[in-house]
Amino acid sequence: MSFTDSIIEEFRENGGHVTRPYPDSTLVLVTLHGAKSGREMTLPLEYMEDGGNLYVFGTKGGAPTNPAWVYNLRARPEVRVEYLSEQFAAVAHEVTGSERDRLWHELVSRKPRFGEYELKTSRVIPVFRLDRA
Repeated sequence: MSFTDSIIEEFRENGGHVTRPYPDSTLVLVTLHGAKSGREMTLPLEYMEDGGNLYVFGTKGGAPTNPAWVYNLRARPEVRVEYLSEQFAAVAHEVTGSERDRLWHELVSRKPRFGEYELKTSRVIPVFRLDRA
């Protein structure tokens, strides 16, 4: 079983609660489709709740390129979300400009380790809002 698969299993067995990869992790499972392959995949993504909305962040640990899922969401924004013990269809909307910056700074204030990712890269880390369909 892969590390990702073990996180997904723990998430589903514990009503959306996980102990990995970090003690302060808050994860949602996002099922999306590959932009080119069309293949369905489920990913555990760190989220932040703000104003009743869920947001996910394309950090990739501060790598110079976006995680593949960012490109997939831009091409095919229709997803399925598992949030705690709830499941729902959603559409991912990329947040830009001052609203993106506000959300990013809020995330870093809540979880300072994310600020380290930003320092490692010259790219703007993408932020997506998951709107219920």
